[in-house]
Amino acid sequence: MVWVTLAGAILAEVLGTTAMKYSYGFTRLWPSLGTAAGYLIAFALLAQTLKTMSVGTAYAIWSGVGTAAIAAIGMVFLGETADAAKLGGIALVIAGVVVINLGQAH
Repeated sequence: MVWVTLAGAILAEVLGTTAMKYSYGFTRLWPSLGTAAGYLIAFALLAQTLKTMSVGTAYAIWSGVGTAAIAAIGMVFLGETADAAKLGGIALVIAGVVVINLGQAH
């Protein structure tokens, strides 16, 4: 169940960040409310996750997967460039999450 809660936290954060893009600096009501709701739900679910998962592991996964997902959404749906540097950076974020989780296992 902890993995489902963490996945929900990641999804809510990604949706909140995507809504933020469309809020135009919080000048549009509905995307701004979507941003606030997304982050409120994300933090609530992350807090529940931290009851049974170590903070280092949970935060590494939450932030790393969220970062990679938002970068992918930007490239696929928002017309952002997909150059070698950006793709390499995403790979490094994912590798960092893996290394942190391997370290937690020992």
